[in-house]
Amino acid sequence: MNEETLQSALSNPQNLGEMPDADAVGTVGSPDCGDMVRMWLKYKEKDGKKVIDKASFQSFGCQTAIAVASLATELIRGKTKEEALQMSAAELSAPLGALPPMKIHCGQMVEGALKAALEADSVTAPAPVSTPVNFGSPTLMDSLAAAGKSAGKIKIVLQE
Repeated sequence: MNEETLQSALSNPQNLGEMPDADAVGTVGSPDCGDMVRMWLKYKEKDGKKVIDKASFQSFGCQTAIAVASLATELIRGKTKEEALQMSAAELSAPLGALPPMKIHCGQMVEGALKAALEADSVTAPAPVSTPVNFGSPTLMDSLAAAGKSAGKIKIVLQE
C-alpha cells in the first residue's frame, strides 16, 4: 500500500460530508461491526449525457475506508452512471496501491456504497434497519442511532 497517498488522503480528505441537494445516496455497512460508508451523488448534463458532477461521503470505520472513499469521489467525477457502475473496488482504491488482505473490505464497502447510490433513483426515506444494511436516509448518524435503538449494540463516541 502506498503510505504517502494514504496519509495525504487522510490528512486532507476530499468531499467529506453530507450533500443536502444530492440526486442519490447509497449506504453500505453493518451497525454490528461499526464499519459503514454512505455516498451522495449529484448529476449534471454534459454533451447530452447525465454524468456525475459531485460526490461526497461519510465513513464510520477505518482510515483505509476514508482514504478509498475520498479518492473514489474524485475518480468518478465526469463519469456516466454506466461507467461508474463498472468500476471495481480495486480500481477505486488503485491510487493507494495494493491493499493488504485485511483492508480489501474497505474498498469493497466504498464500491458497495457507490453502487447503491448509482442504483438509487433518488434520495429515499429510511428503510427499516436490519443487520447488514443497504439503505437511504438523511444522515449516516440517523441510521446508526436507529440501529443502536433496535440492536442495543452501538456506542458512538465523538472525538475532537
